[in-house]
Order: sequence, then C-alpha cells, then structure tokens
Amino acid sequence: MIMEKDAIQQLEQQVDDLLHVSRRTREENLLLKSQKAAWLSERAQLTEKTDFARTRIEKMMERLKELDAEL
Repeated sequence: MIMEKDAIQQLEQQVDDLLHVSRRTREENLLLKSQKAAWLSERAQLTEKTDFARTRIEKMMERLKELDAEL
C-alpha cells in the first residue's frame, strides 16, 4: 500500500512537471511567433525602402546620362 502511494505521488509529480514544461513551451512558442511577425514586418519595410532607393538612384543615373549626352 505504501509503495502504491509513493508510486502515485511520483506519477503526480511527473504530471505536474510535464504541465509546467508544456506551459513554458507554449509561452515560448507564442513569444517566438510574435518575434517572427515583427521580423517579417521589419523585413517588408526594409525591402520597400530598398526598392524605393533603388528606383531613385536609377532615375538619377538616367538623368546624369542624359546630361552627359547633351554635353
């Protein structure tokens, strides 16, 4: 009877430990998903800025070529 009680207590402790690990893993997963969303948003913004800068530089280069051709 005492061994059964010890086994049950040990099993209860293992279940508690698993629940704790599960909660911690779920919280970490939510944090990682949030960070991923933030990184993707920042990446999109940087890509847009890069494309805008590239377009402006290309236009300036074309204008310089036109000016050079006129001279």
